[in-house]
Amino acid sequence: MTRLGATPYAGRGRRGRLVRRIVALVFVLVPLLEVLTIVLVARAIGGLPTFLLLVLTSVLGAWVIRREGSRAWRALREAARSGRMPARELADGALVLVGGLLLVLPGFLTDVLGLLAVLPWTRPLARVWLEALVARRLLAPFGGGPRRPGDGPPDVVQGQIVD
Repeated sequence: MTRLGATPYAGRGRRGRLVRRIVALVFVLVPLLEVLTIVLVARAIGGLPTFLLLVLTSVLGAWVIRREGSRAWRALREAARSGRMPARELADGALVLVGGLLLVLPGFLTDVLGLLAVLPWTRPLARVWLEALVARRLLAPFGGGPRRPGDGPPDVVQGQIVD
């Protein structure tokens, strides 16, 4: 029996512990690096210009979410209306949302990542990365990726039918 909201695969084994450690490390390191970057920029250009730059990128992020988000939504509706699978449009919508949220967060490093996810000429690169991540996470349990012992659900028993 699993916890409410947990999948039977979540957090199992060495890989799950490694992923949790990496996520914890990212949640500690990113804010520290952001503060360090803000301090370095403030020393270089001054406190008020740094503050104004951070506010400007947050406003830019909100504007980008609104503009590119509605553009992605229109493309998604058009794909659905034409009867084709809107995979590219869904990926673009997710990237615009994540990129815009990264832009809204105060900090220069998250702004760079957000711009990479949002800008029309860098979004295809981010989309390739996102598609690979989704394929690896979703398809591996169903035979779409490399399998290792213990990857299957715990209640499956290997056997042979004898007549």
